[in-house]
Parts: sequence; structure tokens; C-alpha cells
Amino acid sequence: MQVQMKYGKKGLPLDFPDDWDVTVMKKKGMPVLHPPEEEVRLAFSRPIGSGTLAEEAKGSNTACILICDITRPVPNGVLLSALIKELHAAGINPEKITVLVATGLHRPNQGQELLELIGDRWILDTVKVFNHFARNDDDHVHLGTTTRGTPVKVDRRFVDADLRIAVGLVEPHFVAGYSGGRKVIAPGICHYDTITAFHTARFFEDPRADNCILKGNPLHEDQLEIVDMVQGSFAINCVIDEKHRLCFVNFGEVRASHEDAVRFVRKYVEIPVSRKFNTVITSAAGYPLDKTYYQTIKGIVGAKDVLAQGGNLFIVSECSEGMGSPDFIAAQKRLIRLGMDGFMEDILEKRYADVDEWNTELQLKTMRIGNVHLFSEGLSEADMSLTGVHNVGSLQHLHEAIHESIAAFDDKSMAVIPEGPYDIPVYRPVEES
Repeated sequence: MQVQMKYGKKGLPLDFPDDWDVTVMKKKGMPVLHPPEEEVRLAFSRPIGSGTLAEEAKGSNTACILICDITRPVPNGVLLSALIKELHAAGINPEKITVLVATGLHRPNQGQELLELIGDRWILDTVKVFNHFARNDDDHVHLGTTTRGTPVKVDRRFVDADLRIAVGLVEPHFVAGYSGGRKVIAPGICHYDTITAFHTARFFEDPRADNCILKGNPLHEDQLEIVDMVQGSFAINCVIDEKHRLCFVNFGEVRASHEDAVRFVRKYVEIPVSRKFNTVITSAAGYPLDKTYYQTIKGIVGAKDVLAQGGNLFIVSECSEGMGSPDFIAAQKRLIRLGMDGFMEDILEKRYADVDEWNTELQLKTMRIGNVHLFSEGLSEADMSLTGVHNVGSLQHLHEAIHESIAAFDDKSMAVIPEGPYDIPVYRPVEES
């Protein structure tokens, strides 16, 4: 049996013996929108919880559009071109339209990468496009404090615009439940202080801060409070399939639009599983998410629900850009120096997290369950030593390690998740009668 894993841009085929009991966990096929440009325009006239886009844009002089950074494969070329043309038709001069890349604390997207992100040269030539920089104090407006004590500072270019629209991709998120909607605003265009305040262990160690959970999720609730403080924001939320084709799109008030998109995507990406496995193989969803080990951790966390205690989790991720930010590397070095318990002791009482240490924290959720093994062709030996997981040095060694796991447990059953963090196995044991 062969399974094609998402890995880089080309994928990675893995072969398993025919007598193994291989459970492949992937979403069922989603309907693809044809033609996508027309479906986007129709969404503008069928709003969720608001007026039509034309109605909401009427009388506005300026508009600010938020988009995700390069780590999310949003079909911006289709969405933004239709949106900008609609806003122009509604009376907003393109010179008064700003597209703001919601980088959070990620690096900016510039040059050829920015063009890849935007998806259409016409957009770059027509409107102003900027990256958000969370450390620029003067770029942000202080709006208050959430009930959990998070200081709320949001990019003033969005706050001050007459019309505010976030463009989100709705998919499972390993802490916030689902991405998209409110997440493009918070943390997307929030200040350093805001982001590091709600990326602490007091949020992330909450059992409700997990994939596909919104009700009672402390991070989600803080994000909604921040959205309410901004007031009057709208969203275009979309869903794509494993080939990055547009399968769903809507427009409306940011909360309502997000809830509507989550309702659609839940039935595809949440995969109920009645048992756990000693051997699990997953991915980091391929390009662009698997460009760094930092993002790879989403795949490690996404599979934890079906990993048996003491089992082996194998993840394939190209990591073509290496580990990630210097801040993340520093956090990984602390993990190696302090060990799992020492690292957690170091972060538990922090009011503000160190940048990017949260992904180091999250990888420990799976490491407490079982052994994590990584196959990557993009990490150097020095990088691999900082991951804190077992290095699978080659494709041959990966196959050998999987066979060793099957033999060690004397169990030929295994779970395979080709698209890693975008297909979430949800453990639901069969109740005994």
C-alpha cells in the first residue's frame, strides 16, 4: 500500500506492506467552487450578519484589508482582486485602500515572496501593501484590556480605516481551535505586548486550548474580546481543499462570518477515531506550512489525540527554511538545556511569554504521550539537535524505524495522516454497553 504524504511542494510517497492494517485519516472530498471568481463576487452580495459589501462600503473614504502571511496558502489572487474591484465600484479610490499583511510576530513578506503571497501583480500595482510590525510602538492604538488581563494594542492602520476587512483561511488550529476570522486581527496585527500576553502557559496549558475547540477556549474568547474592541469589522473567510482549491467563501460581520465557515469545515476536517495507535505517521501539510520546524510543530500536535501512551509518532516535514526565527531557536536551546520539566517550570508563571517559546511548549504536549521522530531534508545536523525529537536521517531510515515500531509493539495497525495539521483525528472511544 502506498500513501502520498504532503511534503514540500512535491510530496513524499510512503510504502507499507499489504498485510499491515493501515488507517488513512484524511478529509472526505469537499465541493470545489467553479468559477471561483464568480463565487467570490456572489459572496459579497450574500452577507452573513451584515449588509452586502457594497452597502457596507458606501460612504467610506478609506479601507484596510488584512491578509495572512506566507505560511497560509490563501487564494489571495482571486479574493483580493474581486474585493478591490468591488470597493472601487462602491466609490473607494484604490489609492485609499491598504492591504496589511498580518504577520503577528513572524518575519515580513517582501520581494518575490510578497508577490507570491498577493498572487497578482495588478494588486501590488493598484493598492498600497504593507507588512505589520508588532514591535513598532507608534503603529498601534491602545484600546483597553480584556477580562483576562491582556493589553489590547492593534495596528492603527486597521483601527482608523473607515472600512475594515479581514481575509481569513479557516482550518484547524492547534491552540485557537480554528484559524481565520478574528485570528487575522488578533494576533495578526496586534502589538508585541498583546501577542506575548495571550501566548503564555496560562492560556496554552488550558485543556480547551486545542484543535477544533472554540467553546470555552481561552485564546478564542480573548480574540473575540479584541475584535469587539476594534468594532465594526468584517471578514471574508474561505476554505480550501488539499489541492488549495477554493471550496467555500463568505462575507460578513467578522464573528458571524467565522462561525459560518467553521460550521462548513468541521464536518470535513474533524475525523472521529474510536481507538489509539502505537504507530502514527503524519506530516506538516507540505508547502508552505512545512518551510520551518517552528510550523512543523502544528503537525506534531495535530496527531496527538490518537497516539497511544508510549507510542511512536513519525512526522515528515521538509523544513526548507530551517528551524524558524532566532527567538524560536533560543527557546529550543532552553528546552535542550533544561529538559521538559525544567522548561515548563521556567515558563509557567510568566505574564508575558518570550517570543516563539509557545511552539516549544506545545510540542511537549505530544512528547509527554510518546516518542516523536522527524524526517526532514532541510535541517542541518546542528538544527536537528535542537528539535528535541529523534532524527530520522534518511528515507531508508524512516522506513526502517516504522518497521521497528510495528515489530516492537507486535502490532501491525497504524494511523497515517497525509495532510497533518489540516485533518484532525478526534478520539471518540466506543462506549461499552
